[in-house]
Amino acid sequence: MEYDMATTEGRGAPEAKNYPHESTEGSKNEGRLRVKGPEVDVSPLKESITFPFSGRTAKNRFLKAPMTERLCRWNKEGEDINARGYPTDEYKRLYERWGEGEIGVIVAGNVMLKYDAVEAFGNPILPDNHDNRVEAFAKVNKLTKAHGSLSIAQLSHPGRQGGAALNPNPISASDVQLKIEWAGNKFNKPRPMTVPEIRDMVKHWGEVSYLCYKAGFDGVQIHCAHGYLLAQFLSNTTNKRTDEYGGDLDNRSRIIIEIIEEVHRRVNDPSFIVCVKMNSVEFQPGGQTPDDCKELCLKLEQARVDFVDLSGGTFEGRAFEHKKESTKARESYFIEFAEMIRPLLKKTKVYVTGGFRTASGMAQAVSGGACDGVGIGRPLGAEPYLCKEILEGRVHGAIENFVLVALENNMTTHTDFACAFRPLPQNTQGTGTQLHQIGHGHELISDWSEREEVNRWVNAFEKETQRKIAILPKVDSSGYPPLKAEVGFRYVR
Repeated sequence: MEYDMATTEGRGAPEAKNYPHESTEGSKNEGRLRVKGPEVDVSPLKESITFPFSGRTAKNRFLKAPMTERLCRWNKEGEDINARGYPTDEYKRLYERWGEGEIGVIVAGNVMLKYDAVEAFGNPILPDNHDNRVEAFAKVNKLTKAHGSLSIAQLSHPGRQGGAALNPNPISASDVQLKIEWAGNKFNKPRPMTVPEIRDMVKHWGEVSYLCYKAGFDGVQIHCAHGYLLAQFLSNTTNKRTDEYGGDLDNRSRIIIEIIEEVHRRVNDPSFIVCVKMNSVEFQPGGQTPDDCKELCLKLEQARVDFVDLSGGTFEGRAFEHKKESTKARESYFIEFAEMIRPLLKKTKVYVTGGFRTASGMAQAVSGGACDGVGIGRPLGAEPYLCKEILEGRVHGAIENFVLVALENNMTTHTDFACAFRPLPQNTQGTGTQLHQIGHGHELISDWSEREEVNRWVNAFEKETQRKIAILPKVDSSGYPPLKAEVGFRYVR
């Protein structure tokens, strides 16, 4: 998921206080408060976009950003771990709803490469076809693409960033440990990968891409952002190698270029999309810089990458907030980085994910030439048809979100709660509950612009997290607190 660390200035304001904006009152079950945006010409967002190397065309400029839904089947106690990651009816229903939402490109989040290297309980996993899971994913894709969307699998490996309970023996570029902890979770010290292991990983990435192709995905996204394994190779903070996979950027990015080449080789279909999720900047000393990003984007274009989706940050260097005053009026956290990179690319397209909340902000980003398309994450958890309703002129802004504010207020009065949860991506957890509500077929999605509904969720979140702490190292749930909405958004209208 896009680990959204958006912050607020002062208590009682929604996260969108980061933007110079007003809220507007909505009707019952249509979002109590929305970010108010002017009525604008959204025709730039309706334009199709053809990718340069695959030749595939997305019907509009929207991209559903990958999120960690955690809705797939998991192995029971005593059951082999290769039962993990199988698509459920709830997972299928969620993607069916997004498929109905007129989104040009839908990226399935955190499709894991290995059963024993996962981001969280409930992740989709596709390393083989021992239980006909290729057919199961194909059924999901049939629904996802039924209304003309392109479906892309984000292939991901956590490296050192997988929690110790599910990833007791992590691997990484080097043995640099992730030392942050939250809610009883910690991360074990990783073992540096050997060169033969790196080469095996490259081949495996190609094989999983082939399985994705057989399952009906239109392409794969190579996850090189947010501190995951390939980002660990890219960053000087985590890559201390002295062999051909460490040192200068050419060496640190070698594994990525080899993976892309292997995907092209293994999937012998020129129409198969290959794209990359990458950090424009890491926001921590010694981390990946915008200059690194620019240089890498040029290498990716040479490697026939159809598009890059720019984001930023890691678990240690939070990025989903406005680091610069100059970006606030333009909504997107990373739009200025996109403007530096896009003119350098002659073919590869540029998407930007993070911060967009109004139709006007999205349309201006595209029409002004900052990017070719906009990625939307958490707002599509709150309302899966948001893109469709923006294109129809029915809404002009996303529903406000008070989750982070409520948790911060709780932390000011409960010291133990603050110590346990402050590093946790709380907005991600709130969106996770909404994703599960959609997947389970609830008629209402909890409305996080309604304070009483948020307070109900905060109480459920605290109880679920304390329960999970009590049973560690056993992990038996996604961590998203279940909740049936009392005040919610009726998305089927």
